[in-house]
Amino acid sequence: MTQAKNGNTVTVKYTGRYEDGTVFDSSDEHGKPLEFLLGGGKMIPAFEKGVLGMQLNETKTIEVLPEEGYGAYREDLVVDIGRQYLPEEMELETGRFIEWMQPDGQIGLAKILEVTEEKVKVDTNHPMAGHKLIFEVTLLGIQ
Repeated sequence: MTQAKNGNTVTVKYTGRYEDGTVFDSSDEHGKPLEFLLGGGKMIPAFEKGVLGMQLNETKTIEVLPEEGYGAYREDLVVDIGRQYLPEEMELETGRFIEWMQPDGQIGLAKILEVTEEKVKVDTNHPMAGHKLIFEVTLLGIQ
């Protein structure tokens, strides 16, 4: 029986949940299965590792620990920004996400935690940081 290996383009159906059972993503939500190159570096490495060796139509649970996924939650990534550094027209509402420039030049998202007249407290952690991710994966195709 054919097993998925590095260099294969694989097609999977998946549902991703947090430990409490909350679904955070699903191929059903996107209306089609996920296709990617195994070993291509586009997926979370622990997810790819879990798919390696799977056989066609096999279903498997893949658990991704925070350090294998989006990292531990870091309190030092919760920062205050002076209101004078933000555009006046920007909608500043608790729970809303705003874009920010990361040190590597990439655009990131920061969640607004608190708004006062002087500052805005934002969380620049990835929304999945600190979470164990649990994927139910079915391998539908190997090319």
